[in-house]
Amino acid sequence: MSQKKIILCPNPNRDRGMVATRRGESILREMGFRTVVCSPFRDQKEGAFADYDVRPLPQELRSADLLITFGGDGTILHLAKLVALHKTPVLGINMGGLGFVAELEAGELDALYCLKDWDFKTEERMMLDVSVIREGKQVYTNLGLNDAVIREGPISHVIHLKISSDGRHLADIAGDGVIVATPTGSTAYSLSAGGPVVEPVAQTMVVCPICTHNMRFSSYVLSPEHVLTIELERNGRKPVYLFVDESRAFALRSDDQVLVRRSKYSTRLVRLSERSFCEIFAQKMLPGGLNDEK
Repeated sequence: MSQKKIILCPNPNRDRGMVATRRGESILREMGFRTVVCSPFRDQKEGAFADYDVRPLPQELRSADLLITFGGDGTILHLAKLVALHKTPVLGINMGGLGFVAELEAGELDALYCLKDWDFKTEERMMLDVSVIREGKQVYTNLGLNDAVIREGPISHVIHLKISSDGRHLADIAGDGVIVATPTGSTAYSLSAGGPVVEPVAQTMVVCPICTHNMRFSSYVLSPEHVLTIELERNGRKPVYLFVDESRAFALRSDDQVLVRRSKYSTRLVRLSERSFCEIFAQKMLPGGLNDEK
């Protein structure tokens, strides 16, 4: 078997001093893997990665067999588009909060020895293609692992949205906005807004309103075959924005159409443990789980 190349992507705000990264690198090199360290973020300040020679991520991904993040789920989300386009599997080491996407906790680095024979499972996580059509032209496109969110600007106001599925009317929303989430994103913003928890390997889209004034409408769970169109109605010049996986806000205009569909790309997450999603969710979210520990 040829020598495998593994990229280590530490979030310096989480792995201070690169302590976990050094431990992970030591284990991987002990097993004969080649490792390089790349920053998950642009414009990282000098010295953030201690004495590591930090390599450019897009260049190194061309020949990488695996990418390991040391941070929270946000670090994985930030990298999801890039690794999906390169079809590179991702293994997350959680050094943040809840960590539903990351596979291992910071204290479980010895589990990296399971990579030795390169015989591990991966999960294919559905992603969303999100685009904005303005005056018949595409002016924005993005790829997301968690969700696409349309919401009000910094000044609180009610926004009105019309949602169609394959050209047929689905719902009218008056409130703070709407979330279209993947199963992976169902435990993020969508859950906080009252949406359902969906098994992450499922193939569905969740449409969840944010603080809707229509109490009869909670959320929809739809087949991924649908193409959703979201249009702004009666909002005048009130600021309304689109966010994909917490990316930089894109300002929408009154006549814009936001299209959301299942992407042909997916995020491949490495699985080393035997814990099911239900076990992880119960441990971290339900009464008596990690959230209740002092």
